[in-house]
Amino acid sequence: MRESVPATRVTAAVVGLLLACGLAPHVAQGSGRASAQRSGKTPAPPAPAPRREQPVPFAAGETLAYDVSWSSTLTAGTATLRVAEKKPSFNSVAYYVVAEGRPSALLSKLYTLYYKVDTLLDVYTLLPQRASVYSEEGKRHRMKTTMYDHAKKTAEYQVETRTVVKKSMPVSAVAQDPLGALFVLRSIPLKAGEKITMPICDNGASYKVLVEAGAVESVKTGLGMLQAQKLTMTPQGADVGARALTLWLSTDAARAPVKMSAQLPVGQFVLTLASRK
Repeated sequence: MRESVPATRVTAAVVGLLLACGLAPHVAQGSGRASAQRSGKTPAPPAPAPRREQPVPFAAGETLAYDVSWSSTLTAGTATLRVAEKKPSFNSVAYYVVAEGRPSALLSKLYTLYYKVDTLLDVYTLLPQRASVYSEEGKRHRMKTTMYDHAKKTAEYQVETRTVVKKSMPVSAVAQDPLGALFVLRSIPLKAGEKITMPICDNGASYKVLVEAGAVESVKTGLGMLQAQKLTMTPQGADVGARALTLWLSTDAARAPVKMSAQLPVGQFVLTLASRK
C-alpha cells in the first residue's frame, strides 16, 4: 500500500535531486572555468533543461457525454466532459478542460439549472493555473474563480454575483481543483489496495481527499459493458456536502471516467458514460 508523502518531504526530495543532478556538470566544468578565467573570457551559462510535458491518457478534442440519474429519476439530465483545447496560458501551456451539466427537458420546465466548470491544467506540472465554476439556478447567476500561485502556495478566490467578494488563502504547493484532480487521477496508475491523498482547493476552502483504489468491475454504460477500476474518494478535514464519492476509470489506454457517483444530502447522483469521441 502506498501512502501519500507530506508536501514538505516531497519538496525536499525534489530539491535534493535537482542539486545532485546539477552538481556533476559544475564539477566537470571546473578546469575549463579556471582556464577561461586565466584567458580573460567569461564562460557561457549552461542552457536550461527543456521542460517536458507530463504523459497523460487524454488529448485535446476528447469529448465524453454522460446521462445523469438522481435517486429514483432515471434520467435527470446530461453532462459533458471535454478537453476543449491545448493552448498557451499564463507563460506556459495548458489543457483547457470543461465540464457542463443541464437538467432533462422535463425538469428544465420546472427549474432552470445550468453548470459550467472549467480548469486550465498546466501540461508540465499537471497543476491548475485557474479554475472556475459558473452556475445558473433560476434567476440566480454566480461565477466563482480561483487563481493559483503554486510557487507562493497561495490562491486568490473570487465570487461574482451582483457584487464581487475576494479573498486570498494559503494552499498546498500541489493543490488541485476538483475537475483537474479527476484528470490527474486518470494519469496515475493505481493497483487495488493502494491509497493516495490529494490536496484540494475548491469553493474558497482547502481540504484533502483520500483516494483508495479498488478492483476492476464490469460497468454497464451506453457503450455496453466496460471494464473499469473502482476508486473510492473520501474528503478529509472539510464538509463538501458529499458523504460518498466513487469513480470508475476504464482499464483501456484512455482511463476514461465511465461512471461517477456522489451521495448528497438530497439524494444520490450517478453519471454514466453515454458516448465518447
